[in-house]
Amino acid sequence: MRYKTLLLSLPLILGVASANAADDVKRVPVKGFPISESVEINAGNLIFLSGKVPSKISADAKEGVLESYGNTEAQTINVLKQIQANLEGMGLTMNDVVKMQVFLVGGEETQGTMDFAGFMAGYNKFYESEKITNLPARSTFQVAKLANPAWRVEIEVTAVRPAAKK
Repeated sequence: MRYKTLLLSLPLILGVASANAADDVKRVPVKGFPISESVEINAGNLIFLSGKVPSKISADAKEGVLESYGNTEAQTINVLKQIQANLEGMGLTMNDVVKMQVFLVGGEETQGTMDFAGFMAGYNKFYESEKITNLPARSTFQVAKLANPAWRVEIEVTAVRPAAKK
């Protein structure tokens, strides 16, 4: 009989736990787009940043052409600067990134193969300096396409807020 009571009360217990967990989640929406810029879990201890894509080199540059966004190295630097600025806005640094997922597109300029060397050249500008002591775990994938035909790079990260920064 005790087991039956426990099984019947389990949905209620889980529902309360879920409701309390929802209180520990902070979502920062993207204006005009149905995703969150970031999601912070457990009072900001664990932060997920949505994938960032390159912005145009200049506001009047053509849309959808590679020259408007730069090569893989330039796009990587652009995207990592966006991530860095986003983290700084939350009181964090690139040192606080614990996981990075990188999506690279192989374009006509690389015969359809991702430009890993170009990515690493941009990445190393952020992660081979004396300022960065904590390297993230990282996965890099070649994908067929991103939403814009000129984009070659999208990066998403997970960061952890150290106790000293709470």
